[in-house]
Amino acid sequence: MDNKDLRLAVLIDSENISTKYMKCIFDEISNYGITTYKRAYGDWTSSRLGGWKEIFLKYAITPIQQYSYTQGKNSTDSAMIIDAMDILYSGKVDGFCILSSDSDFTRLAGRLREAGMLVIGMGEKKTVEAFRTACSVFKYLEVLMADGEEDEDEDSLSRQDIEESVKKIIIDNNAMDRETTVGEIGSKLSNRHADFDVRNYGYSKLSKFLESLKGIDISFDGTSVIASLSSGKITRDIVDELVVNTLNKKKGKMPLPSLKQAIEKNYPDFNIRDYGYSKFVEDNVVYIKPQD
Repeated sequence: MDNKDLRLAVLIDSENISTKYMKCIFDEISNYGITTYKRAYGDWTSSRLGGWKEIFLKYAITPIQQYSYTQGKNSTDSAMIIDAMDILYSGKVDGFCILSSDSDFTRLAGRLREAGMLVIGMGEKKTVEAFRTACSVFKYLEVLMADGEEDEDEDSLSRQDIEESVKKIIIDNNAMDRETTVGEIGSKLSNRHADFDVRNYGYSKLSKFLESLKGIDISFDGTSVIASLSSGKITRDIVDELVVNTLNKKKGKMPLPSLKQAIEKNYPDFNIRDYGYSKFVEDNVVYIKPQD
């Protein structure tokens, strides 16, 4: 993806998406661009959807009421499809994010792509292959949630929260052989945390603030200000996070030598002996052998 902020319409099939995924969903969407439409579709008179009210307020989502006129028929699908086409013809978005595990949106995803739209699908692993492949990109919600940052106090944006977000942005770019500019970090942090402002931390420039974070280096290449992960020994937790992110991007499969190269690319001074081990791999078995 380019660093350009894409305008995205987020359409949520509340019948098929649990509210527990909302934080990791919007964190992931912020990596692609800015949400200009956020709509959730369902029969809000149903007691099953009672937990959505707090989500609407927290993420500024517009609820779209759709009554279930006929038993066994999902009228939510039709409402989402009609709205998606209206938004498409408005010319106000660059892409769509369809949140559902329902195969009924397969044709919609294909039609939007035919119109040149980026289509990001998100659903659980039970989602059928036809819908997954119809999207430009498809994300498994279980994977996003496992890879997300668990934070009990989401209203308080601490320096540690920001450090973890910045490191994840850099690691994701490294996995795609891309440098990370300070401008991109600022844009993605603002997308992810609407109230982010470096002045809250006593700084007037983002680059100076990033320099103050642990594990982040700032350099200049003549045209851009580049952020990278600091060299030197890193904690085992950070190595583990890098491994998980790298494997997720490779759909869980990757030759072990390539995995080791990915770690060394992010951390040139990586040395397995710093963690009490003598070998990264032996006989192609996935484990790290303790030192004698």
